[in-house]
Order: sequence, then C-alpha cells, then structure tokens
Amino acid sequence: MMMKKIEVKVCIHSHKCKRDVLHSVTKLQGIDQVSVDSEGILTVIGNVDPVSVATRVRKTGKVPKLIRVGPPEAKENPPPKPLRLYVYLTAVVTNASL
Repeated sequence: MMMKKIEVKVCIHSHKCKRDVLHSVTKLQGIDQVSVDSEGILTVIGNVDPVSVATRVRKTGKVPKLIRVGPPEAKENPPPKPLRLYVYLTAVVTNASL
C-alpha cells in the first residue's frame, strides 16, 4: 500500500470537536501524520484507507466530506551548503642563537 494524503472536510465548532475527531482517527493503523486546520480540514498522511478515515469521523457524530485523496507532496531538499575548509598555519621556532 502506498503513502496517501487524505483531506476530509469536517464541521468543527470547538476544541472538544477537534479533540474527538483527532482522537478517533489516530486509532487507525498506518498513520504517519494527522492535523486539523482552522477551516475544519482534516489531513491524514500514511498507509490508510480513505473509507476507514471517513468511518472513524462519522463515529464521532460528524459528517465527513472527502476533499482529496492523493500522494503526499514531496518535500524539496534545500541545496547543500558549500563545504568550508579551514587551514591553520603554525610557525615552528627553533632555538636560535641571538
């Protein structure tokens, strides 16, 4: 099974609603990341079935609306920092007659 990014619209009015939805969905196996934004969009990333996510949300008494199911967005790797080489010079003083 491949990694998926599932976005579900859920009507969330309070912190208790948000907590209940998150608590219910996090019980599923194969989830890597779960979040809910201020607009009520539940985002689940992992190896999980979208129907099972909707079923868990429905068990909390909320009406889920699947927005998008697809591969997670690939993170861009920043270019590597240039390697800095430091050279330390030391002077060797010998016993010289003055």
